[in-house]
Amino acid sequence: MTATGARQSDSAVRERACVGIGSNLGDRLAAIERAVLAMASLPGTRLVARSSVHETEPVGPVPQGPFLNAAALLVTSLAPGDLLDALLAIERSMGRDRAAAERWGPRVIDLDLLLYGSRVESGPRLTLPHPRLHERAFVLGPLAEIAPEAVVPGIGRTVRELRDTLRGAVAR
Repeated sequence: MTATGARQSDSAVRERACVGIGSNLGDRLAAIERAVLAMASLPGTRLVARSSVHETEPVGPVPQGPFLNAAALLVTSLAPGDLLDALLAIERSMGRDRAAAERWGPRVIDLDLLLYGSRVESGPRLTLPHPRLHERAFVLGPLAEIAPEAVVPGIGRTVRELRDTLRGAVAR
């Protein structure tokens, strides 16, 4: 109770959110470290785990250098859209301008909201789970380190199962 007799809410809804992190410009490792620290300092948010860093080849039509990729597991009281806004603000603070950049081009930092609890959402700004999550080894590898048993909503399979299936398809 506060001095006025009102009960304070100490049970804000908190949800697990998984974020993919990538960088292929400048000091890639420093960019990832800076982004992780920035995410850990978001209001109502706690960094629970982060993966190791993986070097991967770029995907897409734009020629560019290799990426460093990682993933972070957060517990947050931010709503999905608010968390997305915060991630985009971190990108901007690190010099990324999505509006001016070439789609799938090189970037100093890329923060993608991959999963937000069991939320399934499709809109002009945000799609959950990330629409290409299950197709991307550079996402599933790091994510499987920190959330292997997370079930991808709409697909009904765990991150580990998706990673292993993708690895098997590549090996054939």
